[in-house]
Amino acid sequence: MIKHIRSASKHVSKKIVALVLGVFIVFTFITNKILYLTAEPGKDKECGALYPENLTFGERIAQVFAPMLSWLQKGGTINDASCLDETAVYGVVSIKSEEDIKNALEFARENDLEVSIAGVKHSMGGQAFAKGNVVLDMTGFSAVQINDDRKTMTVQSGATWHEIQKKLHPRYAVSAMQSTDIFSVGGSISVNAHGMDHMIGAVENSIVSMRVMLPDGSIRRLSRTENTELYDLIVGGYGLFGIILDAELRLADNDLYASSRKIIDYKDFPDFFAKDIANNADVGLMYTHLSTAPNKTFLREGIAYVYTKSAEVVPTEEIPPLGEISSVKLRRLVMNLSKYGGIFHTMRWWTEKYLEPKMESCSISRNQAQSSGEACLVARNEPMHDSVPYLKNSMKKETDILHEYFVPRENIVAFIDGMRVIMQDNDVNLLNASIRVVNAERGMLTYAPREAFSIVLYINQKTDAAGNKKMEKVTKELIDLTIAQEGRFFLPYQLYYTPEQLRASYPNIDTFFTLKKKYDPQELLTNTWYKKYAF
Repeated sequence: MIKHIRSASKHVSKKIVALVLGVFIVFTFITNKILYLTAEPGKDKECGALYPENLTFGERIAQVFAPMLSWLQKGGTINDASCLDETAVYGVVSIKSEEDIKNALEFARENDLEVSIAGVKHSMGGQAFAKGNVVLDMTGFSAVQINDDRKTMTVQSGATWHEIQKKLHPRYAVSAMQSTDIFSVGGSISVNAHGMDHMIGAVENSIVSMRVMLPDGSIRRLSRTENTELYDLIVGGYGLFGIILDAELRLADNDLYASSRKIIDYKDFPDFFAKDIANNADVGLMYTHLSTAPNKTFLREGIAYVYTKSAEVVPTEEIPPLGEISSVKLRRLVMNLSKYGGIFHTMRWWTEKYLEPKMESCSISRNQAQSSGEACLVARNEPMHDSVPYLKNSMKKETDILHEYFVPRENIVAFIDGMRVIMQDNDVNLLNASIRVVNAERGMLTYAPREAFSIVLYINQKTDAAGNKKMEKVTKELIDLTIAQEGRFFLPYQLYYTPEQLRASYPNIDTFFTLKKKYDPQELLTNTWYKKYAF
């Protein structure tokens, strides 16, 4: 009897040990996975080069690096936010002054080199560099001057919106910029970026004037009334016609907004915008997220984020400083989990619908907003003061790619229906889809010759050959859909589109290339995009 008890006891002990060991293994696996998904990127990711031929550009008899230039890098490679465009360059020059720019252009001319202009390199098709080029790093050229008498600011082209907002707040706000603040002013003008303010539209609408250094070293002032042809080529011209030195930009009031959210069916969005938003002067900012959950809500249900001007008056000194984004690791974990699809997409959408509204932070508390009783007020700068650090990660063999498509407002529903089919047929891992508003915008290569809605997509892809091939197929299908809906695709992204698609979407592209040779006959300023499509 005792022998049987001891045997049973040993058997139970083994089960307990096995159970404990199993729990420990599962716990260790989950812990390591969470650490992996929340890890700060220690360095730039290595994704493998989409174009291996760009990794070398040949040997020169003598590579000369002029001592009058401040070289951040001699030789080596450079990449952009896609992580897929690693390209060998002649070198990278740090720009601190106008004299640095002039000297770099002269050095390039004397040594039969070409030049590219780089800010924070968030265009994803090599628009900031090209094989063998001298790259001008503009990020140190970033002075900001506030002109109170004109309610404008004069900013050098390397300044980022993040730093600009910190200087403006709490007295003023940015008039027009992207929905995140990581970009440089020069980069934003060069793509004519737009964001949350549906009234003002693109950055160009805030430009009073700008100064530009041409490839020959001369300087011109441009505006809507001065040197207008060149103005329309610099705006949205991808750094091919001159180097933006500085721009005078109109400022906005740092209004207080009451934020609200409305769950809406995508088919109702055009009427919602026309009736509730378009003619309501009190709505200062708005955008809409579409569901990426793989169920019946996929690209059908949306959340409209609306920021309405408050009548509340709060003294400037009581508006708190702009804070940096909080809970970065948690946000990164949620974003990276959604890359595994399925239930994680559904959980993320459910959280955005039901939990995030309860956790919304407010800069002005109810106690401060006594007269209106509004519970959650934010200053205009706050919704855009986000450098999205949680989008950076250390995950291997994958990357996240932006797309943007502009369609006439009356065609938005048909476009979304077609896009849904493309996403589902190709099993696309769509992380985010947003609707924004643009007006008829200026520029030789305007993406919106008439009023449009834009669809911004954020897509996760594998960086192996199959992942790149799949992204190429999806991109071409989305561009064909856009053209069929009389729209245009945004050019700062991956270069998968054909010359025929480019010309169908931008019928004046050949005029653009012809004028390039008028203003830059030596083609001193160039980039990967230009080299692919202009020849």
